[in-house]
Amino acid sequence: MTATTEAAAPRTYAAHAQPLWRRVLVTREASIIGLLLAVIAVAMATVPNFDSPLTVTYLLRETAPILLIALPMTLIIITAEIDLSVASVLGLASVVTGLGVQAGWPLPVAMVVAVLVGATAGAINGALVTVVGLPSLAVTIGTLALFRGIAVGLLGTTAISDFPETWTDLARTNIPGTPVPVVIIAFAVLALGFAVLLHFTPFGRSLYAIGLNKEAAAFSGIDVGRSKFWLFVMSGTVAGFAGVYFTLLYNNARGDNAIGMELQIIAAVLLGGVSIFGGRGALHGVIAGVLLIGTLGSALRLAGVTSDIINVLTGLLLVLSVVSASALSWVHQRRVAALGRRRGRSPGTSS
Repeated sequence: MTATTEAAAPRTYAAHAQPLWRRVLVTREASIIGLLLAVIAVAMATVPNFDSPLTVTYLLRETAPILLIALPMTLIIITAEIDLSVASVLGLASVVTGLGVQAGWPLPVAMVVAVLVGATAGAINGALVTVVGLPSLAVTIGTLALFRGIAVGLLGTTAISDFPETWTDLARTNIPGTPVPVVIIAFAVLALGFAVLLHFTPFGRSLYAIGLNKEAAAFSGIDVGRSKFWLFVMSGTVAGFAGVYFTLLYNNARGDNAIGMELQIIAAVLLGGVSIFGGRGALHGVIAGVLLIGTLGSALRLAGVTSDIINVLTGLLLVLSVVSASALSWVHQRRVAALGRRRGRSPGTSS
């Protein structure tokens, strides 16, 4: 009877420590979205032709591969791991697509094989990290060179550019009546799937637990190794798909395609609020981070700024985002400690 009464008793504590508006607006993700909107507003007012539909089209086309690969990269970094090999996987998938078409395969078959090659590359990374127990940073630096070397070795210094026009036109096609490329539909579907997986499933919540403390997560029943393995497989698969899109967009399969893109992806993910130490982050902040870097670069190019200066500014933005996150974390810890000391000195506290 007592247990029934206690179970039926109304809750007497607040559902959240902060009101809804504060939990939505006073976050790093909200600040990145606000900064993105501010950059867009300033660019539209000061940069010639920035507000033209053609600018929007090229901006989204160029950032689409980064947007795609940033989705699984977010989940990997939340678990306190990293995948530096994604751009070389993209390049390898591009080469496989080109060689398949050159060998007479139907393009859809070559595309499927390229995506499977990407998934295999991700599985190799995942196995080395979770089965062998090697650090992901060391593993993916090695496989970055390995996959890039295989891609360049397969194709040499030549390029394949005789893809069917139907498919290359599709990669460049916009949604009818809009300046938005069709590939954004695929990105939206994947983003929705990853958002549901990360934010609304037990698996997604387990990733945050792994990033905060993998030993505690393992003791609570989470299969840490298996979770990380499948994240690397997802990363390789999406990178393979991005490689196919990249190849068709530029009508060019080369072993050095997308070289250096991994740094742009990681910069955007960290800028979007994901902690490099794991345990924190949200996909909407990452998407805003990718678009912020892309918008800033596009506006500066239209204003006549060289690519070297754009890279410097992007790097400074990334450093500031990491430093600000550490500073905010330090301030929060000091506030919590100060609050604890005040409560310890409150009247009625036993000494």
